[in-house]
Amino acid sequence: MSSHEYIFKYIIIGDMGVGKSCLLHQFTEQKFQSDCPHTIGVEFGTRVIEVEGKSIKLQIWDTAGQERFRAVTRSYYRGAAGALMVYDITRRNTFHHLASWLTDARNLTNPHTIIVLIGNKSDLEDQRQVSFEEASRFAKENGLVYVETSAKTGENVTKAFMETASRIYKNIVDGVLDPNSVESGIQYTKTLISDEVTSTGNNPKPSGGCPC
Repeated sequence: MSSHEYIFKYIIIGDMGVGKSCLLHQFTEQKFQSDCPHTIGVEFGTRVIEVEGKSIKLQIWDTAGQERFRAVTRSYYRGAAGALMVYDITRRNTFHHLASWLTDARNLTNPHTIIVLIGNKSDLEDQRQVSFEEASRFAKENGLVYVETSAKTGENVTKAFMETASRIYKNIVDGVLDPNSVESGIQYTKTLISDEVTSTGNNPKPSGGCPC
């Protein structure tokens, strides 16, 4: 049995096929699924991490990238403490669509939600269509953190999720975020848990807060 002091709600957004579900599985299960099916609606995973000596449970909502699911998945943005916005470095069109995803994230989350831009599939360098410099410039112009990852090799996957958590926790310490506010995407708890590493499931009901 272990205790976690906080629960942080994350959402993963971006076009279909950029590797959102693969990133989730790599982070929560430390494995790569080459035949990862496209998400229908949402998928859910958890993992307990440690930030500055504090045990934090991440509740991660992986949303479908297809346009026909946008109306459904938008309901999951509410109360997100962190948003991982993913594109595929080998498909320029997924980079061009980031403006639309960012608009949704800005409009549907709270003003202090940490948004991290992830350029996935860094293992396919020979197929790259978006340079690191171009993506970094987009991130800087929009006040985002930028990380390139490979869900296949695991490169920087943990870094992306941990960097998000560190920035959220800093906002708590600095008094920017109130853990007792539903809109913050954070819960403060001393609840004992046994599912410390990972649990996954399909299409749980959305919530403004972070149900344990």
